[in-house]
Amino acid sequence: MHAFDVLGDPVRRRILELLADGERTSGAVAEVVRAEFGISQPAVSQHLKVLRDAGFAVVRAEGTRRLYAVDPAPLQEIDAWLDRFRRYWTPHLDALGTELVRGRRARRQAERTESES
Repeated sequence: MHAFDVLGDPVRRRILELLADGERTSGAVAEVVRAEFGISQPAVSQHLKVLRDAGFAVVRAEGTRRLYAVDPAPLQEIDAWLDRFRRYWTPHLDALGTELVRGRRARRQAERTESES
């Protein structure tokens, strides 16, 4: 399965977001995903399997528990692929950052002027 096919599913993206915060048990992942998406525990397990098979997640056994974590390698490959497209949004984000700084500076100056009056 292609990386973007894996990430195209909102449930799998959410699972990766959860795992990005640190290792989690399959039960903890299932609890959050079931509450947010209303899917069954076996469906969550299937999504975890897809992530594992595609290399996005790794699992280790700890007694009877299964602990899942993100494997960053496929994400690094996606980042490398996206690199050629960054030129389309980087200048816009840089310009936005400049405007945000200008706005904060103007607000501070206005507040100072107001407090001096």
